[in-house]
Amino acid sequence: MSEIKLAAQVRESFGKGSARQARRDALTPAVIYGHGTEPKHVNVDAHALQLALRTPNVLLSLDIAGGGTELVIPKAVQKHPLKRSISHVDFLIVKKGEKVTVDVAIVTEGELAPGGNMLETLQNTISVEAEATHIPTEVTVSIAGLEAGATITAKDLVLPAGTTLAVDGDIAVLQVIGAQAEEPAAEAAGTEA
Repeated sequence: MSEIKLAAQVRESFGKGSARQARRDALTPAVIYGHGTEPKHVNVDAHALQLALRTPNVLLSLDIAGGGTELVIPKAVQKHPLKRSISHVDFLIVKKGEKVTVDVAIVTEGELAPGGNMLETLQNTISVEAEATHIPTEVTVSIAGLEAGATITAKDLVLPAGTTLAVDGDIAVLQVIGAQAEEPAAEAAGTEA
């Protein structure tokens, strides 16, 4: 995964009023923490940040005006409940070669065996440990030909090289449910009489 470069500026004032003013100026307040350093409060261009965060677990290189460059990943993103715009971000400092634990989307491919079976998704994401500069965007699992009663667990997932599970391997991720037999309406009416 390549890193996205964003410009940031150090925040001098704090509180709700300051954060609201930053948002009016098309900036998003954020805090950078990790590796035993003091938290840095910054403002980032709102539009550029919104575009960058479309990629889950994106690796960002924040160029802080007068404060150097920090390699970070988003740890917590707060959104406005109605507008869905980003109101605040917590960034975690990472180093190249360092392993981080992140949640990665699970994507299915293929078709189930014929017979009206249904796929039940038990987990939409899975926690994995990967190098900060090589975080996978998704984990793909094939459901081709699976029949009723089949279950795919976390240990059955094929993870990219250098990525390991950060959860118990016996956790069920997907399962196939058999088609439910429907009682014909005429028979149902006859049994009631």
